[in-house]
Amino acid sequence: MVVFIYALAVLAIFFVIVMIADCNRFVIRRYECKSQVLRKDGRIILLSDLHNKSFGAGNRRLLTAIEKLHPDLILIAGDMYTSNKDGKTDTAGDLVCALAESYPVYYGNGNHEHKTRLFPEQFGTMYEDFVKKIKKAGVRHLVNEKVYLPDFNMNIYGLEIGREYYGKFKNTRMNTAYLEGILGKPEKSGFSVLIAHNPDYFKNYARWGADLVVSGHVHGGLMRLPFLGGVISPAIKLFPRFDGGKFREGKSVMILGRGLGTHTLPVRIFNPGELVVIEISQS
Repeated sequence: MVVFIYALAVLAIFFVIVMIADCNRFVIRRYECKSQVLRKDGRIILLSDLHNKSFGAGNRRLLTAIEKLHPDLILIAGDMYTSNKDGKTDTAGDLVCALAESYPVYYGNGNHEHKTRLFPEQFGTMYEDFVKKIKKAGVRHLVNEKVYLPDFNMNIYGLEIGREYYGKFKNTRMNTAYLEGILGKPEKSGFSVLIAHNPDYFKNYARWGADLVVSGHVHGGLMRLPFLGGVISPAIKLFPRFDGGKFREGKSVMILGRGLGTHTLPVRIFNPGELVVIEISQS
């Protein structure tokens, strides 16, 4: 019995050490995406789910890692801050603005930005002040709109879906008409990139016509187990199919980042933060 208790204690200490380490580090994940309609090759950095985490003073460790990668543009898939009452957005805002000094930055909302936008009576001017700050720095903030990059022949769409699509324990059904209603139809002649925070609707994004979807939200499932992957999703689903990595649906590709920070439950086990690199190229 004593040996069993000691073993449990050692195991608990091990998991605590791993959790502390994984909550305070990030790794670089690299993916490729090819398309004949691209006019040139490029390197994209994908960031998501920072939740006000700082890797060193002023997020210097993260900024230095990005500088060494020499990206052509930055895509942000939401939840850079957390929707806490009386919460702060300075860490997220300062990082995004620092990136905008050196790179084109395209920002799509996550459910936390969306929540603070919808309920100013609860969150005050948190959302308004954050958006004003990043726009002043030159960030393209895309809320159900697009921007065209002629050098790449690329359209970048920023999708913000309704809060009903973030429910717990269930998936609200979505159809293609919903996406067309808020985004219009994708331009067939260009390469369509969809910044869509919630990966659960990848099939819908593919049917809509996205060539590349970039997502976050799931935080890698908080804890990752060998052969099983992420343990739980924000929708309280065990072992979610979409927990991180590269996925295909027809001609569409989704790159799902495991995020950088945490909220509510400060847990990341065998699941460090991710700085995602996407190499886009002509076939």
